[in-house]
Amino acid sequence: MSIKNIIALVIVVLLTIVIMQNTDEVKFTILFSTVYMSKVAVLTAVSVAAFILGVLVGRPKNKKYNISEHYDDLHQGEDKNTLSDEDRDYISRD
Repeated sequence: MSIKNIIALVIVVLLTIVIMQNTDEVKFTILFSTVYMSKVAVLTAVSVAAFILGVLVGRPKNKKYNISEHYDDLHQGEDKNTLSDEDRDYISRD
């Protein structure tokens, strides 16, 4: 198992313990209404929403760039021999 899997497993176990310890019904005020709900339902809903948001934010982007092709496309019409005579003399010295 990788470190990432171990950390995910530990988080799931701790989250399950916390959710199962909070089973009583409490009053929640959501905007302008008051709702009596179980803490289990609220904690589970928040955990699922946070997981979905984390997956959406953390997923890799679909488009992958090949930087060499991108560079070649940008600089296609440029002269590749842009060194001055003075620069060539400096580079050719030993």
